[in-house]
Amino acid sequence: MHSILTMLTIALGIAACTITLTLVNSMSSNPIAHKSGQLFRVQLDNWDPNQAAISPDLPPEFVTWTDARNVVQARQAKRQSASAITWGMVNPAEQGLTPFLALMRVTSKDFFPMFDVPFLYGAGWDENAEQNNDYVVVLSKETNQRVFHGANSVGQTLTMLGATFTVVGVLNDWHLSPKFYDMSYGAFSDPEEMYLPLELKAVFELPHGGITSCWKAVESERYDAFMHSECTNFQLWVELDNPQQKSQFADYLTQYVQQQKSLGRFPRPLNNRLLNVAQWLEYKQVVKQDVQIMFWLSIMFLLVCLINAASLLSAKLHTKHSEIGLRRALGANFSQIVMQYSLEVVFIGLCGGLIGIILALVGLQGVASLYAGYGRLIELDIPIALSVILLAVMGTIIAGLVPVYTACRPVLATQLKQ
Repeated sequence: MHSILTMLTIALGIAACTITLTLVNSMSSNPIAHKSGQLFRVQLDNWDPNQAAISPDLPPEFVTWTDARNVVQARQAKRQSASAITWGMVNPAEQGLTPFLALMRVTSKDFFPMFDVPFLYGAGWDENAEQNNDYVVVLSKETNQRVFHGANSVGQTLTMLGATFTVVGVLNDWHLSPKFYDMSYGAFSDPEEMYLPLELKAVFELPHGGITSCWKAVESERYDAFMHSECTNFQLWVELDNPQQKSQFADYLTQYVQQQKSLGRFPRPLNNRLLNVAQWLEYKQVVKQDVQIMFWLSIMFLLVCLINAASLLSAKLHTKHSEIGLRRALGANFSQIVMQYSLEVVFIGLCGGLIGIILALVGLQGVASLYAGYGRLIELDIPIALSVILLAVMGTIIAGLVPVYTACRPVLATQLKQ
């Protein structure tokens, strides 16, 4: 009975620790670590001269339509991508489907190679399509499955936004966690269903999705008035291969802002920022404080469980004093008895670890059902699981050394009397 209680105590500590460690590890991971130092989020301070966009003195996280287009068209980086979330109606009547509302991303052609977006069929649009505002679209794998039943749809047409679009590419599975390039709808939100050239946002007057911020009123209710206002709504990223390219691009941004100042824009002091992916994730505090607190609480809970396990082992071995004394009287030496009970402690730790992993799997599924958007994070990491089991065994051995040694140490006569 004591052994079962000890296993369950260890299992509870292992489960709690594994669940929180899995979440923290997934949330804090860099989904594009191999080029994290080459991708930079661009921030330009076009905000109110009397008040910073973000206290105490930080620029907006997004840029205006004017600045997004100007920087992308200047081609001063190896690659540059402006993008925004929007949505629109898709009418796949020729495919025999009912119309549906799709989440879309308008973006530049460099978006796909910059972020290593995998393609199942085709590719992104080319320079000519971008310059000519061609009606082209890239579909997610899920959307292609929904509309074209998973077939190669490159070259097929699709009625959407009241026009006929040509499919040029279909993405393969692509779910970045965190979704660092745009966390408007959460760091772990699903990717968009369709991708369109950036300029088509204005052509079709598509809605402004994501986060929109304005520091002064838009001149009129016309769509183009908003697009040429000082409202920020676009993510701007650039790819720079080395410090020299970064320095040159920073110089370009300085010159650009100075030029815009001469046109009456950017009333605040120069405050451009270039943050790489790791810096951006840290700035956005993807791993929330409550998750970090929960992690440390689970570590302490595991320690408490190990201490309780040591107490249960001590109680179990206390009942073995007579048996230990008899065995020693029959010739068993101290080291043999210690080895036997140490192996028993290791077995208890392993069983507790395995039961803990099973409980952790159940707990992770529970977290996935409670918190929308975290489903893809809830995958048990094998190295983490093995590390936690090893920790459980080592912790159990350390916690069990004292009761094992104490139980085997008493004088032989005392043990026989018991």
